[in-house]
Amino acid sequence: MPKELMDEYQPLLIKDIKDTKHIKFPNRSLLLAVCAAGIGGTFQYGYNISVINAPTTYVHDFVNQTWKERYQTDISEEALTLLWSTIVSIFTIGGFIGATIGGTLSVKLGRKGTLLANNVTALTAALLMGLSYPTGLFELLIIGRLFTGLNAGIGICVQPLYLGEIAPTALRGAMGMGTSVFITLGILTGQVAGLKEILGKEEHWPLLLSTTCIPAFLQFLILPWFPESPRYLLIDRGDDEGCKKALKELHGPDCDREWEDIEKERNNLMGFQAKKPWELLGDRSVRWQLLTILLLNCAQQLNGINAIYFYASYLFKQTGIPADKIPYVTVGTGACECITALTCGMLIEHLGRKVLITGGYTLMSICCILFTLTLTFQDASPVIPYLSMVCVFAFILSFGLGPGGVTNILTTELFTQNSRPAAYMIAGSVNWLSLFLIGLVFPFIVLGLQQYCFLVFLVICCLMVTYISIVIPETKNKTFLEIQNEFRSSSNTMTRRTDGTGTTLLAMSI
Repeated sequence: MPKELMDEYQPLLIKDIKDTKHIKFPNRSLLLAVCAAGIGGTFQYGYNISVINAPTTYVHDFVNQTWKERYQTDISEEALTLLWSTIVSIFTIGGFIGATIGGTLSVKLGRKGTLLANNVTALTAALLMGLSYPTGLFELLIIGRLFTGLNAGIGICVQPLYLGEIAPTALRGAMGMGTSVFITLGILTGQVAGLKEILGKEEHWPLLLSTTCIPAFLQFLILPWFPESPRYLLIDRGDDEGCKKALKELHGPDCDREWEDIEKERNNLMGFQAKKPWELLGDRSVRWQLLTILLLNCAQQLNGINAIYFYASYLFKQTGIPADKIPYVTVGTGACECITALTCGMLIEHLGRKVLITGGYTLMSICCILFTLTLTFQDASPVIPYLSMVCVFAFILSFGLGPGGVTNILTTELFTQNSRPAAYMIAGSVNWLSLFLIGLVFPFIVLGLQQYCFLVFLVICCLMVTYISIVIPETKNKTFLEIQNEFRSSSNTMTRRTDGTGTTLLAMSI
């Protein structure tokens, strides 16, 4: 490494033990900021994924009734299925669009500004879906679901950015878990809201779908009281005083260490502008980071978690649970995910990211094998369906402890400030496309392979364990520059260069 670069990075790479400070518990203002960002951010993603399941039959009846009033004939089964599939799946299209623009908005409006502006899409969606029934226009449901997807796509792109940048290095993993905690809390809230005792009755379904406005209103009221991301203020805006004020508000008066880390990163990025996604894709210096987030985000959707939920209702029926009680058991799966996300948040700063995500995929691989066996021998004994149920909950727990929680955190940590928004745009786009792909292809996989479809997910989980073990470094308690340097070092040691005389030399490590 050139001496001038070594001098620049030396303070980051060699730390005095006395300077190392591990924060035991976050400042109250920081915790409240995480909650304010989450309630209108990834909470909406989880909520709108789950809340659409409860009124399925009622929406079918509404579409059929509207069609009959317009055309004096019942809608065909194929057309009804197509319209319902459109209402459900257009959420994914909106999410993809949101992911492609979220990073750009976060640079122009700021992280906090983008989250606040994003609530307009949620309010628009709530209005459209609420008006669909009284106006007799099922098309408003389709447009409304598109807007909920747009809201979710922007939220799941920008909220992890905000949380990762406002948290101190020693708590970045725990605060970053707020993304997964609020996704699972949204899923659970949507499941509970859809119960018949709350808003699950036929006459309430337009109101149920319109409740997406409540988190948006809450964020409008709460988030303005908290500061913008200190890193964004200093590195992107050049606002030294604003950054210091935000740090003091979020971390308390003893925030010198975080100020130094942010200032060093700014000095390192001096003269560089925020990268566009295509510029990031062409940057060979971050190719391993890019490959990592692409694989992690693909695997997050293709690892079998969606298949588990597909089989869950079938297994609940097989174990003798009455059909009208299954929604309550489904709430149990949502609660299981939520508790697991909270547990991961408490463990991540002790065990590290690499241990959790590798362990999660390893346990999921074991569950895939056991689930395939229990489904194959489902009729061999009355006990087998109960074992299958155990596998369902074990798989959900494993997913929540590993891939479900750590993936977004790694997307934040593997990039520096000028690359991070573009990285989230790429990662989010891949995630939404993978979700769309699994929704499109999975029914055919099930038809072709039946219970053996989990062998496909077994291969994916095993490949991810291998890749993570070899390529991804541990990022716990490391600054963004330290993580970048570690990737550069790994990349250089894997690259062989040939000098002018034909001698093959190993690239010098940083």
